[in-house]
Amino acid sequence: MDVFVLRLDHRSRDKRLTTHCALVARAFGCKGVYYTGERDESVEKSVEGVVKNWGGSFFIKHAASWKRVFGGFDGKKAHLTMYGIPFGKKIGAVKKTRGKLLVVVGGSKVPGAVYAACDWNLGVTNQPHSEAGALAVFLNGLELRPRFEKPRLRIIPQERGKKIEERGKV
Repeated sequence: MDVFVLRLDHRSRDKRLTTHCALVARAFGCKGVYYTGERDESVEKSVEGVVKNWGGSFFIKHAASWKRVFGGFDGKKAHLTMYGIPFGKKIGAVKKTRGKLLVVVGGSKVPGAVYAACDWNLGVTNQPHSEAGALAVFLNGLELRPRFEKPRLRIIPQERGKKIEERGKV
């Protein structure tokens, strides 16, 4: 399954949250992130820098509207919302998805049409929470097992301390 994320309604004050959603998506094996709202080249450059250093072919792209992303997307759509059905009840069905999956995470106010257009509206909890946190919990449940091709930097796991291997200059 190829998984993509749509981050709705980015605002300039949301730089860290949008960046964290993209980093979570990448770390858990998604192919890329689309985001709507204000275009933010600093977020794009930050994420592209991580990909350059840590490997993979992940992308981040601004989209004019969620409707454009939905219209051009051939696959299932799962919206993460605190108002949704507990995701544990539906994760089995989601994992059976063949082809593509678009995971939608909200912004300030998610239009009702987004709820209607998604195959699943899923709650990580039915309490207020972070989009990045919900995305991490949900993607962990999908068990995508990512591989990051051609990293410049690689962490060597340690019980204590930090060790980073540099694999050549970029």
